Amino acid sequence: MTTRAYAALAPGAPFSAFEFERRPLGVNDVAFDIHYSGICHSDIHQVREEWGASHFPMVPGHEIAGVVTAIGSDVTKFAVGERVGVGVYVDSCRKCPSCLAGLGNYCDEGMTGTYNGYERDGKTLTMGGYSNNFVVNEDYAVKIPENLDLAATAPLMCAGITLYSPLRHWNAGPGKKIGVIGLGGLGHMGVKFAVAMGAEVTVFSHSASKKKDALRMGAHHFVDTSSEGFEKALASSFDLILNTVSAEININTYLSMMTIDSHLVFIGLSGKPYPIEAGALLRKRRSISGSMIGGVPELQEMLDFCGEHNIVSDIELIDPEYIETAYERAIASDVKYRFVIDATKF
Repeated sequence: MTTRAYAALAPGAPFSAFEFERRPLGVNDVAFDIHYSGICHSDIHQVREEWGASHFPMVPGHEIAGVVTAIGSDVTKFAVGERVGVGVYVDSCRKCPSCLAGLGNYCDEGMTGTYNGYERDGKTLTMGGYSNNFVVNEDYAVKIPENLDLAATAPLMCAGITLYSPLRHWNAGPGKKIGVIGLGGLGHMGVKFAVAMGAEVTVFSHSASKKKDALRMGAHHFVDTSSEGFEKALASSFDLILNTVSAEININTYLSMMTIDSHLVFIGLSGKPYPIEAGALLRKRRSISGSMIGGVPELQEMLDFCGEHNIVSDIELIDPEYIETAYERAIASDVKYRFVIDATKF
């Protein structure tokens, strides 16, 4: 299947039009036309080799939403014409304890990334969603509720599940006080989910201008972290704090605001290790944890939850030719709150 895409052909090279062949439709595969593909900051990191050596040519994109055009003879999960989504990974070993528990994102052998990696054959380079069509095993695709805006649903495949999973795992809900550090592409989804789950939500941001948006999304409180000593009035308050930023911040400040048996969860990736004061953990039996996307079953659960509560991402829809500019704006935090590419224009 000939695929039209935009690719980075080499490290540091600008995006350009690119064609390649998707694999033939297998008996367990779903083929679909991509309508929308979100831009995740991890795309930028990998294109620019900020996480180590990458594979080129690279077609990024793991926030993919479209409509099924063909199914393999053994497919039971999808029908032609249905709305379909694909997230951060497209395969896993399927036999380790994590995979058998529906947590292929934590596969012992390593998940197969939607792009910038190799299929399980070790030879075929995976190509992502900055393209006009896709082929995937049905076990690694999800159904998108009909009532959700398809373009605004695309970022749910990564940004959405990345926040939904820890909120579910650490039992966000009524009676819980949740803090969200950062109101960006990730953080704004955390606010929407935590509010819908019934928690009391506080946003921490150094940008006071984001207060209006935070409250519009349902946050109950907004804390301007540029104000010295902001943490003092909130000592021992929070059951769960989600750190969605990659900037270097004083984690001990946030630990001081957490109650007994609480959890601070790392979601954003900092470029440097965080210094942690052991006493800040000991005093209230606090824990520091991490969370990375979610398994396919949980991804479907999240989409169903979004369908019930009409939750989507706040997006700016762009043409493929705008990708380079979108990258620069994303780096400058100049987006509210996720760029999505109109893939019908590839």
